[in-house]
Amino acid sequence: MKRSIELLSPAKNAEIGIEAINHGADAVYIGAPKFGARSAAGNSIADIEALAAYARKFDARVYVALNTILRDDELAEAERMVWQLYRAGADALIVQDMGLLQMNLPPIELHASTQTDNRTFNKVKFLEEAGFTQVVLARELSLEQIREIASHTKARIECFVHGALCVSYSGQCYASQVTRGRSANRGECAQLCRLPYSLVDASGNRLSPEGHLLSLKDLDLSAHLGAMLDAGVSSFKIEGRLKEMDYVKNLTAYYRQKLDALLEDSEKYTKASSGTTRHFFMPDPQRTFQRGATSYFLTERNTGLVQTATPKSIGQPIGIAKRIERNSFTVKSLVPLANGDGLCYLAPDGQFTGIRVNRVEGDNVTPLKMPHLKSGIMLYRNFDQEFDKLLSKKSAERKIQVELTLRESATGISIEADAEGNRVMLYIPCEKELSTKDFSDVKENIRVQFSKLGNTDFELQSIRTEFSSPWFFPASKVSEWRRQTVAKLEQAVRINHRPLLRPKTDNKPAYPEQSLTYRGNVANAGARSFYLDRGVAKVEQALEAGGKLQPGQPVMITKYCLKYEMGWCPSKQHPKQAPREPFYLQGKNDRFLLQFDCKNCEMQLLIP
Repeated sequence: MKRSIELLSPAKNAEIGIEAINHGADAVYIGAPKFGARSAAGNSIADIEALAAYARKFDARVYVALNTILRDDELAEAERMVWQLYRAGADALIVQDMGLLQMNLPPIELHASTQTDNRTFNKVKFLEEAGFTQVVLARELSLEQIREIASHTKARIECFVHGALCVSYSGQCYASQVTRGRSANRGECAQLCRLPYSLVDASGNRLSPEGHLLSLKDLDLSAHLGAMLDAGVSSFKIEGRLKEMDYVKNLTAYYRQKLDALLEDSEKYTKASSGTTRHFFMPDPQRTFQRGATSYFLTERNTGLVQTATPKSIGQPIGIAKRIERNSFTVKSLVPLANGDGLCYLAPDGQFTGIRVNRVEGDNVTPLKMPHLKSGIMLYRNFDQEFDKLLSKKSAERKIQVELTLRESATGISIEADAEGNRVMLYIPCEKELSTKDFSDVKENIRVQFSKLGNTDFELQSIRTEFSSPWFFPASKVSEWRRQTVAKLEQAVRINHRPLLRPKTDNKPAYPEQSLTYRGNVANAGARSFYLDRGVAKVEQALEAGGKLQPGQPVMITKYCLKYEMGWCPSKQHPKQAPREPFYLQGKNDRFLLQFDCKNCEMQLLIP
């Protein structure tokens, strides 16, 4: 049996979710009205219901993010919301808080958020046995780690393939909570990792220029999709529930085309939804929001993971600035430039500077305001005026392919229609009379009438007319048959949409750890009870619920390592000389002590 492969796209709102489906998403994930890990991306029940209704037309799915940790006084509201989402047609909930599993829930499928810190097969196996059917793995895992996890579980494996990266293991960052009172685990992250810092020693001596030393480039695993398929990944996730329409259209189209090339004629994999998408543009990740690209740790540990100059989008490299004049400059651009484009560059003083293009004439660029630009500087385009215009229009179309067979009977015509597995049959009683035209003309006229499906979700792929004689049927009658067939197919699509149901289980599998610290993110009595019932002997409270950070306990744990980034790793890089530890990150308002767990190849940030 072929494994179903899913392209999962983000939806800031229902409108973006619908366009994600139009551009080829097999599923979309969207924020619930409350309790999502992006507090600024909540959506009403009515909007989620409208999105789910649209998704069903293509057997696509809608997953709702309800993935913050909850206080005790929020549990009843969360339970009511889950029932509302279930009735609205949501296919699954993406959750972090295990207190939800202690509630009276509808039989909706549960997906374990990446916030549950899913890095080992023991953890993923536990989640499967606890009732989760899909698990979002940590972004830091290698192909071999993904393969090991997938081989030990029947749960579907979901991995991020594109978008922003949190420098900390997801669910394990407390810097924002401790320093600002804004919890990342409750969707209110202050994004301290995007701020500038200096790396200093204990005496305050700078070991590096000030820069965005924790601001990772964006993930791009588009070159590794085949390897990830073979490792056991079933759901390929694009990050971006706060991203705008152009980003979602562009990235969904890009990964749809990449996956289709792998799935075509595959004997092992099949697409998770129905419909064929046509894109009216050439997708390109560099032409919408991008901080630069990294494959992170999928194949090996590398340096160059951060974009130290800016946490903002830099876009695509276009060429080197040449002749600098008073009000203009020349650039031998690798791509065509347009009036209104946004350019940017890193100045020699380390400042990242933007340029708005007023006029382009050949290689000559006249900006709205001439910057202090030097010859030889690399320029990037981070706003593409023409691409933006293209994506603001209808940029894709999705249709379900229909195969038709028309047969005659003694008293009429039968019509069999197969729309990618949705099969219907109609019998049309009618009188038949011979046409004055030959068989080929009769068949062509019928094909033309049944091809007029432009305002529906269907497209005619093939038609067979099994007639004994060239019968004549008025065009108006054939058009009516077409409308009846479409109505039947639409009904079949709605009926055949398979709901995702959570498996019934009374299992209480043993949790793979005997104790939970504040890093267990237990903020309510339901979650505490969940873990105690599964063999955890000691459960500390989350910091958000009154738990206390003890001396020596980290506020952030990351696989990204500044010592390695700087070339000072004693075990892997063997530098001849490296500065003496301890190291600190010094920001405008914050100071963090760095500790290095070389055995596990991790870095920790502590409050000194």
